[in-house]
Amino acid sequence: MITFLRGKLVEALPTQVVVEVQGVGYEVLVPLSSYDRLPAPGTEVLLLTHLAIREDAHLLYGFLTAAERDLFRLLIHTVSGIGPKIALGVLSGMSITSFRSAVAAGDVKALSSVQGVGRKTAERIVVELRDKLGGFGSVGAVSSPISGVSAAAVSREDTRGVDAVAALMALGVKPLEAHDSVRAALAMLGAEATVEQLIRASLRRNA
Repeated sequence: MITFLRGKLVEALPTQVVVEVQGVGYEVLVPLSSYDRLPAPGTEVLLLTHLAIREDAHLLYGFLTAAERDLFRLLIHTVSGIGPKIALGVLSGMSITSFRSAVAAGDVKALSSVQGVGRKTAERIVVELRDKLGGFGSVGAVSSPISGVSAAAVSREDTRGVDAVAALMALGVKPLEAHDSVRAALAMLGAEATVEQLIRASLRRNA
């Protein structure tokens, strides 16, 4: 599983970027929410990624913050009828704060204004996510913004938390359960805990 890419931003378009990592160019699909905050081409960038494997293609999606990737994964894993394309459209069409507010208020009109989201899909989003968004984005370091490394360094704790959450989800743990478990593990084990220790503690908590 590819958790993140760190390398030179070669090309940036509103829907996709190319990142060179040790001589290999990766084409990554991105939402506008990430594109708007990308550093200038030719500089270093760090993108959190999600790899989608289809019969005809391996597609890599990239995000500048853990919260964006979390919402993307929550949408494609939880809401029936929503795939990566629509999930990117949601992130491109409204901020995470606006999305959470719309879901909490049952604002189907606001949600259906996003490109690719019809009324029925918006209604499913409200029904299937209203009870799940209470703890979304409240994982502290795990969901804190991670911008281009040229602008700010990523702390070791942020990286360990992100890696632990990604590993748990790869093992089949639901996104919110993974976040809650890693947050509890960080609180219990402290800042010096390794990714392996966080994963083991989280799995024991979910056992």
